[in-house]
Amino acid sequence: MPKLRFKGFTDDWVQRKLGEILQFQNGFNGGREAYGEGTAFISVMDILNNQFITYDCIRGKATVNADELERFSVRYGDVLFQRSSENVEDAGTSNVYVDADKTAIFGGFVIRGRQIAPYSPRFMKYLLDTKAVRKQITKKAQGAQHVNVSQETLQDVQVSLPSQEEQEAVESCLCNLDSLIALHQRKCDELKKVKKYMFQKMFPKKGEKVPEIRFAGFTDDWEQRKISDMCSISTGKSNTQDKVDDGEYPFYVRSPIIERSTKYLYDEEAVLTVGDGVGTGKVFHYVNGKYDLHQRCYRMYDFTDALNAKYFYHVFSKLFYNRVMSMTAKTSVDSVRMEMIADMKIPTPNIKEQEKVEAVFTNLDNLIALHQRKHETLKEIKKYMLQNMFPKK
Repeated sequence: MPKLRFKGFTDDWVQRKLGEILQFQNGFNGGREAYGEGTAFISVMDILNNQFITYDCIRGKATVNADELERFSVRYGDVLFQRSSENVEDAGTSNVYVDADKTAIFGGFVIRGRQIAPYSPRFMKYLLDTKAVRKQITKKAQGAQHVNVSQETLQDVQVSLPSQEEQEAVESCLCNLDSLIALHQRKCDELKKVKKYMFQKMFPKKGEKVPEIRFAGFTDDWEQRKISDMCSISTGKSNTQDKVDDGEYPFYVRSPIIERSTKYLYDEEAVLTVGDGVGTGKVFHYVNGKYDLHQRCYRMYDFTDALNAKYFYHVFSKLFYNRVMSMTAKTSVDSVRMEMIADMKIPTPNIKEQEKVEAVFTNLDNLIALHQRKHETLKEIKKYMLQNMFPKK
């Protein structure tokens, strides 16, 4: 029995082999001319890229005759397994088809499990995603360049099934979690689009002196001002080896991940960016307080009264990557030189308008971060549920 159960369910779960529940078959292989038109065609990508497979999410098509359509058809409740993958972790990844009245077929890199004993299809998908089941499948996967799973391997996989009513209860809980996870992901994506749109409209286009959208009461032209005229610039002094797991102070290194340190180099309001490596022009931080800084990271600090630090953070983090890519010397890695920052000009309105603009983007960032945190928390809850709502081996 699992660790977590819904009230009212007490019966033991029944252990079965997949071969007692599903009848397996490999998929359709046609010539090159068979693909592109015809019947909806389920490929490995449809298995991997969807929570459940529906007719509308199937991307491919293939032309088949009547016998092939009958032999390779997919119907409601069928389980589709990835037959061949490039790594062991993905071997035998599965999904279920949940459209009741639309015809589709499946491809040669897919194994179909046709339902021959009762189960709730979405429950089966979650069951096959559990660690206990995945471990059985990947342990028996074979191959060097490509890792393959056979029908024989799948037939011997042991699973545990509760009553139909308990399957539906577990399925409903996990489906609701998935819906919430997807909701917060969509909100994140939509807010990022809003932020991109607002940046295009709330900053002057190239060659222009005022933005398309402004707050009421502001009419002055914006200026293009050099960063070095509005703040000081330097690098940090610490090395990666200085990080400790339980350090008191944030330690900013050449990564989006914020490490910890037992010491602080600076106590200030600053904008930070990476000096070299894969994060060049992509990793930025706003900080106000005590922090440690890697020697290959830049800090912009000691801002004049003409520049709001948070406004600068939003503008600089949006514009700096393109400048780095246009100016950097192409060696083994992209790198930032001091003058790339110092001589860069940014669009600058008066300080009051900066504060208004900054507030818009700070609020958007806070909303994006909120939904990202909820998204990650719900994913952790789902992981916990998968570990505890199904029997361990």
